[in-house]
Amino acid sequence: MGVPVWRWVLRAASLPFRGGRAPATLRCDPRCGPGASTAQFADSASSSSRDEALRDKRTRILSRGLPKQKPIEGVKQVVVLASGKGGVGKSTTAVNIALALAANDPTKEVGLLDADVYGPSIPKMMNLKGNPELTPRAVIISTPQDVALLDARKGAEMFRKVHVPVLGLIQNMSVFQCPKCKHETHIFGADGVRDLAKTLGLDILGDIPLHVNIRETCDSGQPVVISQPQSDAAKAYLKIAMEIVRRLPVPPA
Repeated sequence: MGVPVWRWVLRAASLPFRGGRAPATLRCDPRCGPGASTAQFADSASSSSRDEALRDKRTRILSRGLPKQKPIEGVKQVVVLASGKGGVGKSTTAVNIALALAANDPTKEVGLLDADVYGPSIPKMMNLKGNPELTPRAVIISTPQDVALLDARKGAEMFRKVHVPVLGLIQNMSVFQCPKCKHETHIFGADGVRDLAKTLGLDILGDIPLHVNIRETCDSGQPVVISQPQSDAAKAYLKIAMEIVRRLPVPPA
C-alpha cells in the first residue's frame, strides 16, 4: 500500500505482433494517484535509422583526414597542455604555466587558448569576460593514479601519431601536505607519472602539489603565480615553465 504499482501497457513494443512493431508506453497504475508520469519508448526502426545516419556522418568526417597545420600570424611557438581525461587539473595548470612563462621572460607575449572554446573554466580563472578569438608541442598532465595514467598514455600516443612532439609530462596533485602538522601524504600515489614518463621515453617537467591555495586563487580569478609568486606552488609552476621553454625549438628569425 502506498507504493507505486507499475504495469506495462504494450503496443507490441519490440515484440512480434500482427502488423509489425509499434512504440510501448509505460504507465503508472491508477492506484499511484493523479499526476503519474508516462514514459514513451522510441520506435526501434526510427532509432536504428538515426544510428545509421550518425555512422554515415562519422565516416564522412573521418575520410577527410587530419586538417593541415597552418602558421598563426605573430605566434612563434604553440604548446598544447593535455591529459586525455577530465578532472586532473588541466585548466588550473595551463593558466599558471601561461602566467609563469610570462613572468620568467617579460619580453615575450604569451597567449592562452582553451580548446573547449566556449568553456567557462579559463575565463573564470583569468577573471575575463567576452568571447574568445581563435588562434604544436604538447605537454601531458596527469595525477599519479593508475586510472589517470591510462588516459595520459593514450594522450601521449595520440600526439605522436599526428606528429606533435611531446615535451614531457607534469605530475599534478603529486603530494598533499597537512597545513597543521606538515605531514605529507601521496593521496593519488607517489611516482606514477614518473614511471610512465620513463616507459614512454619522455621527460618529467615537474611536480605540482595538491594545495588549497591553488584552487582558491584560481576560483577568485587571481592564479597563484601572480597572487602568491613566492609560494612553493607558484615556484613549481615557474620551474615547469622554464623546463618547457628549454625544450622548445629556436624559432626562425
